[in-house]
Amino acid sequence: MTATLPAPQPTIIVGVDAHKDTHHAVVLDSTGIRLADRKFSTTELGYRELLSWSTRFGLVDRIGVESTGTYAAGLTRSLRTAGIDVMEVNTPHPHTRSRKGKDDAIDAEAAARKVLAGEAVAIPKDTTGTVESIRLLTVAKSSAVKARTACLVQLQDVLVTAPSDLRERITAATGRGKATQCAALRPDRSNLDDPYQAAKFTLRCLARRVIELEHEIGEIDCALEELVTRTAPTLLSRQGIGVSHAAQFLVTAGQNASRLGSEAAFARLCGVAPVPVSSGKTSRMRLHRGGDRQANRALHLIVVLRLRYDARTITYMERRRAEGLSKKDVMRCLKRFVAREIFNDLKTDLTAT
Repeated sequence: MTATLPAPQPTIIVGVDAHKDTHHAVVLDSTGIRLADRKFSTTELGYRELLSWSTRFGLVDRIGVESTGTYAAGLTRSLRTAGIDVMEVNTPHPHTRSRKGKDDAIDAEAAARKVLAGEAVAIPKDTTGTVESIRLLTVAKSSAVKARTACLVQLQDVLVTAPSDLRERITAATGRGKATQCAALRPDRSNLDDPYQAAKFTLRCLARRVIELEHEIGEIDCALEELVTRTAPTLLSRQGIGVSHAAQFLVTAGQNASRLGSEAAFARLCGVAPVPVSSGKTSRMRLHRGGDRQANRALHLIVVLRLRYDARTITYMERRRAEGLSKKDVMRCLKRFVAREIFNDLKTDLTAT
């Protein structure tokens, strides 16, 4: 009697167009034939239903997902936990949209076809570790700093138009000092129809808000310092790299920094990859203007600080200037070097973590 082997499962590719409340999925077979599409809710139950529904058509090879860092962050975590290979997909090109139109099913199919064609090879960031906690704290700090700055500007503006005797009572030279003095004002709440009392009340409200925000920023800084010091000790040991800069590089690279493949990829992500801009007799390079601009800003500040205090960096600047390079060109070289150093330190720290 001859045993009959079960037929192998067909391989399928899934594409997902992500939104705030729903995700639309499309299934393709290995030859690119569209098999089915369906919409799911953005809940844990919806994520499980999407995976269960996909497996009805065959063995899931890869899933291409749009917005893995925003709308599809929860779905990405759920799929990776289930052992599914998730590929990050960019939004469709405008030419594709102009030819085929746009709706959720079309976008999901375009995501699946990019994965099938090998165009989508980027691995999403891992948002289940300490680096995600650092990112969230960084978001909170950035918001608090912007709010504090806005309050200080408003406080200064109100002082400019306040009654003269009230304005002359606030003698501090700095914004923080003015906020401290204004916080001690005692307006007459029963007489707020008087602009003098209304000005005192407004100044006290703004000043207390500034002080509360500074306390909040201090708490976030303490939490960030603890997390960053534990996560990236090698990176923090480098000259010119503080907690805020290290936190930014961790967020830019992600918990799974190895997904970038090389330090050149990290440099491009930070906007410091050299790009040729030669023409005729002119031969020169500039830096790629894309990437994470906050990481690029951090690199620039590190180079500026090292040019003041690091003997090795100062010597390099003098040598390259003697070779005929401008200061701006030498700083571009230094930013590229610092990006290489940071990437290697990140790999060391995150591997240990």
